Amino acid sequence: MEPTDSKDAPADKEAPADKETPAQAETAAKAADRASQPARARSGGAIFLALVAIVLAAGLAALSWYDARARIDATQTELARRLRDIETESRDARTLAQQAQASVRAVQTRLGKIDSRIAELQSQKLALDSLYQDLTRNRDDLQLAEIQQVLTIASQQLQLSGNVHAALLALQFADKQLARADRPQFLPIRRAIAHDIERLSAVPVLDVPGLSLRIDGVVAAVDGLPLAFDERAKPAAAVAAAAASGNERFLARLGAQVWRELRKLVVLRKVESPEPPLLPPSQTYFLRQNLKLRLLNARLSLLMRDEAGYRGDLKAARTWVRQYFDTHSKRVGDVLAQLEQLSSVSLDIQVPSISESLEAVRGFKARREGGS
Repeated sequence: MEPTDSKDAPADKEAPADKETPAQAETAAKAADRASQPARARSGGAIFLALVAIVLAAGLAALSWYDARARIDATQTELARRLRDIETESRDARTLAQQAQASVRAVQTRLGKIDSRIAELQSQKLALDSLYQDLTRNRDDLQLAEIQQVLTIASQQLQLSGNVHAALLALQFADKQLARADRPQFLPIRRAIAHDIERLSAVPVLDVPGLSLRIDGVVAAVDGLPLAFDERAKPAAAVAAAAASGNERFLARLGAQVWRELRKLVVLRKVESPEPPLLPPSQTYFLRQNLKLRLLNARLSLLMRDEAGYRGDLKAARTWVRQYFDTHSKRVGDVLAQLEQLSSVSLDIQVPSISESLEAVRGFKARREGGS
């Protein structure tokens, strides 16, 4: 239908111009129809190809559109999912942020309380430091006063009785107390104490307690010492015992008595030493007590380091023992040996003083009081 229309249309247009006859027109139309058949064939193939191309293009476009649509849908679905995840994470983040803010506020509150507590503790620490300094000063003062008192007593005993051991104990006690305090300012006092300890340690040791115990042992043995005039009574006692054993026979007893009376008429004796005095029982008691007093005076002189009085009392005690007691007795011999050993001890020992330590303590206290 379309080629026919196109054929007729040009004919109609040209007819008025050329004013051809119908036969000519029909002939021209046929010629034109025969000329246009290959063109129409070629035009139909082109149109078909164009239609196929259009259909393919439309199919491809539809496929592309469908694929794009599917991708868009998938992208939208993925985007929606991610948006939901983001919203969920955002809600979780907001929840965590709120919790974090609450925690921060709680921590800030606790920090505020801790700051106030720290300020309170600092004020308490300052108060405690001040109190500790006061207590330390008071404790040091008490400790120094105690050390000074101990050293003063030790110095007095050292001067009066020469008790080196007690002075050493006092100095060691003072040094131990100062070492326990661990104060650098006590070092000069400790140096002075160490110097006094060194000087006292070099002094020869006089065992005053041991000597006193030995003198007490001699005093205790005085009551058991036999007297010298008891030795003279022993032969008579032996004769009386022999006479008593011979009482079995009257004649023998009578003869022994007559012989004893005859022996009393004439007595021969070789005198090599003065006879020991005969003492009544009352004077014997006072002799023993006076001997004890002499020994106690010797012990007192030992404690006072009075060598002259010590030796004088021991010498008098030895003289009395030799004069009034039986020197042949073992107990008397032991007492004399003890008195000889006690008399050989020398009390003349130069004892140093501990004034250096005392002066160091007093000087430290004076400087401390002046500084405060």
